[in-house]
Amino acid sequence: MWTPTTREQHSRPAARYQTDLTDKEWLLIEPYLPAARKTGRSRAWPMREIINAIFYVLRGGIAWRLLPSDFPPWPTVYRWFAAFRDGSVFEKINHALVMADRERVGRDASPSAAIIDSQSVKTTEAGGPRGYDAGKKINGRKRHALVDTDGRALLVEPHPANIQDRDGGGPLLQVSRPLFPFIKHVWADGGYNHERVTTATNILVEIVKKQPDQVGFVVLPRRWVVERFFAWINRNRRLAKDFEATIDSAAAFLYAASAMLLIRRLARTS
Repeated sequence: MWTPTTREQHSRPAARYQTDLTDKEWLLIEPYLPAARKTGRSRAWPMREIINAIFYVLRGGIAWRLLPSDFPPWPTVYRWFAAFRDGSVFEKINHALVMADRERVGRDASPSAAIIDSQSVKTTEAGGPRGYDAGKKINGRKRHALVDTDGRALLVEPHPANIQDRDGGGPLLQVSRPLFPFIKHVWADGGYNHERVTTATNILVEIVKKQPDQVGFVVLPRRWVVERFFAWINRNRRLAKDFEATIDSAAAFLYAASAMLLIRRLARTS
């Protein structure tokens, strides 16, 4: 809930756009970005401006060609975005920031428990892999997310929406093992109550069931944390639908949205 106190706490000084990185925020992610080469032609645009432009596209939900003229040319920005996507740069930044933010609040860098859930979103005429989620009646993609108990995104994996939770949950947990080897307990909803999930890894999967007399929406223990994460990232208009033609681009924007949350939180509390 927004109050005068929280608005002041979350206000960000910006000389141009609200998505521009502040000095503190830039210092947090600069070490994870490619350094300029010592030989050859020098960069025409600073890396900070490239990141500012990508975050502007993400937050504003605009097409690459509609970038304002005070940013680098859109082909340059998109070329760097494609390089970051193919090199999993935003995923690596998010991984490092998750551990940094956990340590900031006095927790172990690697979590021991997590929550898993999915969100179905529509796609557009951009094409690419998609499917029909009969439960949600949505033709598009699913975003599978594994978050820690405070809602930080550990893994985010988009795929066609016709892949059911019991089929998408197991592979996501398997991917988590080398990245977060200390996870022992995962909470999930009834859609994951299947041996394809529960036996996919050595992680204990606990199903948080609805209340017997539940009518309408009710906040359920543990499960609300991942729903809040989806609400956080959906503030970015580029994620209102899945506009991307490829799964890799969709994943890159999801990790960029998660990283943006952590960048601002760490800079605000430093």
